[in-house]
Amino acid sequence: MNTSASSLTILFEAPFWIGLYERESYGRYEVCKITFGAEPKDYEVYDFLLKNWSALKFSPSVEMAAAVEKHVNPKRMKRIIAKQLDHAEIGTKAQQALKIQQEQGKIERKTRSREREEEKQRQFELREEKRKEKHRGH
Repeated sequence: MNTSASSLTILFEAPFWIGLYERESYGRYEVCKITFGAEPKDYEVYDFLLKNWSALKFSPSVEMAAAVEKHVNPKRMKRIIAKQLDHAEIGTKAQQALKIQQEQGKIERKTRSREREEEKQRQFELREEKRKEKHRGH
């Protein structure tokens, strides 16, 4: 059976209040970062979600591991935790998903700026060519 879950966490990340909207469905995990200015009231958050739901940009889906709870011996648990801390990944799932989204945005910006620079270079070469054509007969 597939389950869906979503949560909205409001937290203060100096100098702004932000909301992390996380949703999990069909074994996939997505997150969206919402920036508020001042501390939002409950009704303001609800109103914001109602009005801007379709405009929210979620991170790319990340595969989620199924959570299976099983009793583990306390000593074994301590060893497992120590091993995980040695090879800890930076941030929570939400932070990792936001990082992926940020990286994709960076790649898109680089390609757009590269195309813009190539167009500028092409225009410059055309201008230079025209200028040389004007002085050709003298």
